[in-house]
Amino acid sequence: MEYVVIFEKGETNYGAYVPDLPGCGVVGETLEEVRKLIAEVIDFHIEGLQKAGDDVPQPSFTPPVQDPPGMLSELIEAQA
Repeated sequence: MEYVVIFEKGETNYGAYVPDLPGCGVVGETLEEVRKLIAEVIDFHIEGLQKAGDDVPQPSFTPPVQDPPGMLSELIEAQA
């Protein structure tokens, strides 16, 4: 499964979140760090949902045709 991840640049850091997985987000100092962290957190989040017996939301979003200024979106595959 591939989930859309939204990346945002702050004044001093970067953030990323997954719209299809509420509560799944990270913050880091560099975009590269945030890309690595969000991939790990997606898997961790899905594993937690599965262990709790909750449904894992299926990907429903596709990347925007054009990202707004200061934002970037890309697909990241879940390993869980």
